Amino acid sequence: MNISVTLGIEFDEGLARAVVLDPGGTLVAQAEHAAPEPSDAVVHAARAALSAAGVNAPGAVGVAVADPQARVWSSAFDALAGALGAASCEPVLSCGNAAVLAEAWCGAGQGCAHLVAFSVGRRVSAGVISEGRLLSGAHGLGSSVAWLALNPVEREDYRRLGCLEAEAGAAGIVRRLVWRIKAGDRSRVLDMAAGDLGAITIDHVLNGARDGDGVAISVIRDTVKYLGMAVSNIAAVVDPEVVVLGGIVLSAGDLLLEPIRLECARRMPPAMLARIRIEVSTLGVNAAAIGAARHAMAGGRDRPVGG
Repeated sequence: MNISVTLGIEFDEGLARAVVLDPGGTLVAQAEHAAPEPSDAVVHAARAALSAAGVNAPGAVGVAVADPQARVWSSAFDALAGALGAASCEPVLSCGNAAVLAEAWCGAGQGCAHLVAFSVGRRVSAGVISEGRLLSGAHGLGSSVAWLALNPVEREDYRRLGCLEAEAGAAGIVRRLVWRIKAGDRSRVLDMAAGDLGAITIDHVLNGARDGDGVAISVIRDTVKYLGMAVSNIAAVVDPEVVVLGGIVLSAGDLLLEPIRLECARRMPPAMLARIRIEVSTLGVNAAAIGAARHAMAGGRDRPVGG
């Protein structure tokens, strides 16, 4: 392939996802690699995606990470730049900001000048576009929704992770179910994990809810309340045309999508509710990597939607 392609990479907690896009924005190849060492993860994912695309080096590289201000990433992206022969690879976007750029460009928010991308997974993240421009904030940390304070109590994990992530991130959902079991509630989810509380995963909880396990259903119901509050709070501030949901909603829309919409209906201004759309991402797990590539295509500028 002789055309110049763009490489986009998302890296978070040992997992790197890489996408290769052609100049028109078409996804040419994708790859992911998990490794405890960040340099290994990003370099292997990048090389695998470029190899699948049939190119040796990209014309531009964009990167998204959970916290673009954390210096821990610098050595990983120095290694990536060296492996690709690029001048530099800077973690200039948060994952949430990258995802919303992608959704506005070619996803469920395509053509919208006012939108929110909201993702729940190992982390809780979001990005906001208003009047066609990314609201990244003074330090690139705008839309740090993991820190939305939705419970008036103080806890150590709230101060470490943020209230919303501690309650509604994947680990938080599992933690709340484990607490219920430790308090004496009987749940078939424990049987799914062969009786090992430490082996319970988010998939166990979701499958338990689908199978009618009362404790799992209760935990998911509480999760929906947290997510509905978060979405409604953000919407009340920025008044988007669409809120695009990603992360576990991609695989658990049957459990989460309509309940989140109903929860928002209880909390949003009626005039806003009549106009807003709450949709599931059409870009799947690659949204942040695609947004990072889009950012690189624009020369590191937060290009207006459609620009």
